[in-house]
Amino acid sequence: MSLELKGKTAIVTGASRGIGKALACTAASLGINLVIGARTEGPLKETAEEIAKKFKV
Repeated sequence: MSLELKGKTAIVTGASRGIGKALACTAASLGINLVIGARTEGPLKETAEEIAKKFKV
């Protein structure tokens, strides 16, 4: 069974750290479009910048 996720969109909450951040990074590496959210804006912006730089998105 093949599951093509490239181009799909995922919403990830708690994306500034821990499991949420790991999930967001993994999704980005698979070509999934992301909508990320977290309670704290600063760390979330850092995560967004890290993902954009690392995965060219």
